[in-house]
Amino acid sequence: MSMSRLEEKAKKALDKKAALGTDIDIESYESESEDFGEIEALEMLPDDVQTAALNAGVSLSGESAGDYFQVDQSPVHKESAMEGIEVMDIGAALKEHSYLEDYFWKLVPIDADKYTADVGTHPQAGYFIRAKPGTKTVFPLKTCLYMGGHNKRQRVHNVVIAEEGSDLHIITGCTTPSHAGRGLHLGVSEIYVKKGAHVTFTMVHNWGEEVEVRPRGASRVDAGGSISENYITLTPVKSLQAFPTANLVGEGAVATFNTIMYARRGNIDIGNQTILAAPHTSAESISRVVSTGGEIINRGRMVGKVPDIRAHVECVGLILTKKGRIYSIPELDGWCGGLDMSHEAAVGKISQAELEYLMARGLSTDEATSVIVRGFLDVEIKGLPPALKEEIKNITKLEEIHGSS
Repeated sequence: MSMSRLEEKAKKALDKKAALGTDIDIESYESESEDFGEIEALEMLPDDVQTAALNAGVSLSGESAGDYFQVDQSPVHKESAMEGIEVMDIGAALKEHSYLEDYFWKLVPIDADKYTADVGTHPQAGYFIRAKPGTKTVFPLKTCLYMGGHNKRQRVHNVVIAEEGSDLHIITGCTTPSHAGRGLHLGVSEIYVKKGAHVTFTMVHNWGEEVEVRPRGASRVDAGGSISENYITLTPVKSLQAFPTANLVGEGAVATFNTIMYARRGNIDIGNQTILAAPHTSAESISRVVSTGGEIINRGRMVGKVPDIRAHVECVGLILTKKGRIYSIPELDGWCGGLDMSHEAAVGKISQAELEYLMARGLSTDEATSVIVRGFLDVEIKGLPPALKEEIKNITKLEEIHGSS
């Protein structure tokens, strides 16, 4: 479908209310933003921008497979650090690669809701990343989506392609400075995992208390391929709604979702869906959410379309204060016989026995609570290279967690 036809579809959906999450008045946010131009190296970014990136788990130093940095709507830096990895801003990639029309808006419908429609009716921003056949990344490719202005609307469309037999590891940090105030982030991510390829996609949110966030994502995994999507949010956000879908279309494809969420306030509707549409596919969704005042809807959905598939959903939450709320919704949708699908859901509190055990060894109540919560949020993410494991470990240590906060 041509870009003009896509935009026509999007315009018809601009007034379409989102199916999930608190509805947002898009037009109350400014659409235009300053063009910041490009920089030769990430070290040239202002100190406060570098600090914000670091708080979202994106270290601008150290080894990486490549870098992409966007400020509001401006791609200020993109670089590949190894042969076989292509990193571009999506606007330039669409002009250079005609084949991208076969991938652009194919997994996420442009008219899914008014948020995707708004992204689709404005000039393209976001990244294009491609791992060529057989390319194996050891160090993660680091990207950062930075929203710096007050009352701004950031629109992002990312496309990732892991060609046959490749391994690709990406960390995306989404962040804003503490002084930015009100803002709206709209993001679309489409990920293609070809035959025998493996992708880990780790998204870290470090937004401000007055920022609203609406990412929309989907992936397609071919035979023998795998995708591991990890979502981490440890800092306050006004509202967040995300429900990415993994489509397992090739025999033996695998999808894993890991969600780590800590909500002091705000409204969060987080979850994921996997559609198992080929034999011998498997999927797992593990979420660990903590509320100390925030309202969390925690979703996990598995759709088994064919026999000989395996799927498991685990939605577990802790409420540490009287004001918090966690609403867990594990769903299993089986369409035939021969399925192996299961779920587990729990919402609870910290064990008093565990708390007393740690306090008897000299920890204060807050310190003991912090230790227990950190252990609860420590989800084992299998199959990651050592460099990426260390990055994720550092992310979960960025902010001191106390039950009384």
